[in-house]
Amino acid sequence: VDIDSVCGGRGICGRCQVEVSEGSFAKLGVTSSRDHLSAFGTVEARYAERRTLQPGRRLSCSTLLQGDVVIDVPPDSQVHKQVVRKRAEMRAIELDPVVRLHYVEVAEPDMHDPTGDLQRLIKALQQQWGLGELDCDLRVIQKLQPALRKAGWTATVAIHLGRQITAVWPGFHEKAYGLAIDVGSTTIAAHLCDLASGEVVASAGLMNPQIRFGEDLMSRVSYVMMNPGGDAEMTKAVRDAVNTLAARVAVEAGIEVGDILEVTFVGNPIMHHLLLGISPLELGGAPFALATDGAITLWATEIDLRIHPNARIFVLPCIAGHVGADTAGMILSEAPHRADEMVLLIDVGTNAELVLGNRDKLVACSSPTGPAFEGAQISAGQRAAPGAIERVRIDRATLRPRVKVIGCDLWSDQPGFEDAIAATGVTGICGSGIIEAVAEMHLSGIIAKSGLVNRGLAERSAHVVPDNRAFAYRLYAGSREILITQTDVRAVQLAKAALYAGAQLLMDRLGIKQVDRIVLGGAFGSYIDPYYALALGMVPDCPIERIR
Repeated sequence: VDIDSVCGGRGICGRCQVEVSEGSFAKLGVTSSRDHLSAFGTVEARYAERRTLQPGRRLSCSTLLQGDVVIDVPPDSQVHKQVVRKRAEMRAIELDPVVRLHYVEVAEPDMHDPTGDLQRLIKALQQQWGLGELDCDLRVIQKLQPALRKAGWTATVAIHLGRQITAVWPGFHEKAYGLAIDVGSTTIAAHLCDLASGEVVASAGLMNPQIRFGEDLMSRVSYVMMNPGGDAEMTKAVRDAVNTLAARVAVEAGIEVGDILEVTFVGNPIMHHLLLGISPLELGGAPFALATDGAITLWATEIDLRIHPNARIFVLPCIAGHVGADTAGMILSEAPHRADEMVLLIDVGTNAELVLGNRDKLVACSSPTGPAFEGAQISAGQRAAPGAIERVRIDRATLRPRVKVIGCDLWSDQPGFEDAIAATGVTGICGSGIIEAVAEMHLSGIIAKSGLVNRGLAERSAHVVPDNRAFAYRLYAGSREILITQTDVRAVQLAKAALYAGAQLLMDRLGIKQVDRIVLGGAFGSYIDPYYALALGMVPDCPIERIR
């Protein structure tokens, strides 16, 4: 990871801040401690006096490593910031927002009528909007009187589900917003929606900061087992990330975070539990018991969200021990339960979740594909960020590759490519790139069906090169050499085999031999080219035009 800096290590800019994780990391084989760094020095103290240095952070330019540590480089300190690929699919829906705004004119108080401001507000809502019985919380009452008097006894009132007053603004307030958040193992994505029109007005995403505790789900459960209080650490990390995203989309849309009145969360069961402050330990072993498999509604303040204090949070239900609320959301979105054809839904990620069926029956499972699809466990792998190879083509005759990188529209064999990538260079290969690279190598005969790199091609092509006791394929030879090694191929084989096995188990369960339609979702899945998904054997056979 390239750490940002503009002051040349003088401790002035503060862009090189890093966070130290405490505890035992079994997967890495280290025990991390702040004591393994040099003491807080005068440069850092001077910076902390002039600027903000959050608790637990250090300036990497002024800190020496003196032992084993696990370091988290926050997004604001990274030169090559990740491109989070969880997009909102726009589709026709029937709008029925859970929060509606109502403008009312309220009768002023009268010496001869002792009725309270709240009661007169409720009466105005009933008379002017035909609303029935309404409830109100203390937080609204505390701010009600200043709001009514500020705009001459006119106000805009937010009503939740036609029953609950959640916010009151002086005068006319035009918009209310909702936030949809997918808490994934690797990435967290947020989409800000206008509750009146349904329009997605802003989107943002970032890396799940829990990655420093373990790249896959079971590693995070193990961290909790080995480090008392580890679940609280991860809960705080994910909630801080959600607050960062809420602030980011609000700025992008030009609104106040206080205008966000509704938030919907989805996530796999372990992310679901950690977000809610529930220990995930029971999900670490059979029978993988959920704390609850029902939907949850709560206040924003209950999970420390810094949006409107009266905002309501709705968390979709988990389905089973490792089939989560994100799968429930996928089912609601794609509606396989309303289809006559046999539909396979796949949420591709570190922990893939699959749903198969139609209006007659649905079955679901999870499949531990691991982080290879996210660029991890690959020799030159990286997250999706500017400079990462995302598209690959190999000439069948010459075995010469050409690539596309994130942030550049040109292929590597086109004029101007090197100038276009001068700012970032080619830094590695992300998930979609490794899928296409391995598939193209297979289609070009560079690797056999077994996955073994054909060493005999080394005489024919300079791109097939020795690599220790095996052979590798040189994908790019610029400022940094990018190789696809035999180990890389094996990692992709294991990941795609886990995915295919999950689909085949579901097909066996329903007693079918073929599916009619496949939907690939998730931060990574939505960027997979269906052609390469079929070529690599990631999914069951299906007409390519029926895969999206």
